[in-house]
Amino acid sequence: MRTQVGIVGAGPAGLLLSHLLHLRGIESVVLEIRSRAEIESTIRAGVLEQGTVDLLAQVGLGERMKREGAVHRGIALRFGGRTHRIDLHELTCGKCITLYAQHEVLKDLIKARLEAGGQVLFDVADVSVHDTFGKAPKIRFREGGEGGKGGEPRELSCDFVAGCDGFHGICRSALPDSVRREYPRIYPFGWFGILTRAPRSTPELIYAHHDRGFALVSTRSPEIQRLYFQCDPNDDVANWPDERIWAELQARLAAEDGWKLHEGPILQKSIIAMRSFVIEPMQHGRLFLAGDAAHIVPPTGAKGMNLAIADVRVLAQGLEQYFASGSTALLDRYSEVCLRRVWRAQRFSRWMTEATHRFEGDPGVGAKLQLAELDYVTSSRAAATSLAENYVGLPLDGP
Repeated sequence: MRTQVGIVGAGPAGLLLSHLLHLRGIESVVLEIRSRAEIESTIRAGVLEQGTVDLLAQVGLGERMKREGAVHRGIALRFGGRTHRIDLHELTCGKCITLYAQHEVLKDLIKARLEAGGQVLFDVADVSVHDTFGKAPKIRFREGGEGGKGGEPRELSCDFVAGCDGFHGICRSALPDSVRREYPRIYPFGWFGILTRAPRSTPELIYAHHDRGFALVSTRSPEIQRLYFQCDPNDDVANWPDERIWAELQARLAAEDGWKLHEGPILQKSIIAMRSFVIEPMQHGRLFLAGDAAHIVPPTGAKGMNLAIADVRVLAQGLEQYFASGSTALLDRYSEVCLRRVWRAQRFSRWMTEATHRFEGDPGVGAKLQLAELDYVTSSRAAATSLAENYVGLPLDGP
């Protein structure tokens, strides 16, 4: 097999990159170890920045998002039992966020790629990348059978390889130890997340600081809601019957005005680890990393999918220049441009996390400082504007 760009991973980064390249007349093949059904049914969060929404609409992927997504013009910070609204729309001159789940974005991308005749190979196995420092990289894999097992060995020759295969993928390890630097951080807590069939309790997201720990009220649709609360990352979901979950959420989200969370049947329970990670550089030779393969952020700042989309936007521009003129000027700056945004997102996500979560062993000073920080953010227009600008998304960088 031969293509111009071999893409490992059919997540938001890999599929959007393939779509952007197609619009520029550049061929690609996407390889994915999971099935299409698994990708489209795995429910993930989806807070889209204004720039992400604008880009998806610009490239023909915004029709269903605009019809079914929930536009939020603000968020709420709740602490000390009081709710303080941050008006994102007013503070950022008209920008908003859109809640549209990641698996819905993936459905739109897969549909667009297949309708355009794009090659997206699901259920492959034994994927490996080779010769990425030369001019003829190769991707080897098995296709066919269950999960690629038992399939015939295949080799995809390409001009470039895009590693969009997530944090646990194989592409990051292809960067030599001598050139890569990794910056990990593990937080001492996780998020217990539930999906519930219940009416909306609030028109906008609520970030709650409480002595018992952090809680978040999100939404998916008028009937399905997503809720989280801070927990021990080593806990077991079996320790949390529905009654205990609702009692904990009601306690952490209690407000002076008597507001109550709407309860309903719990459809899904999971514990999410909290960590951050960055690799530098995000490229070596003709291998380029994008999305979770290169960086992870705590979910508090809602930056994960947005960073992936920002990455491939930059990469698509560089590849377009190369195939049009032979110049590598933009590709050479890929890491520099992307990492500037990545580290700003890490800074903001860390700030959001440390301002709202309970840290075990804290003598009490930390909690007082958190409350002072939240009080400042909600009483200072300058501080609120800074939060709003980061939350709706800083301007997309270009090479």
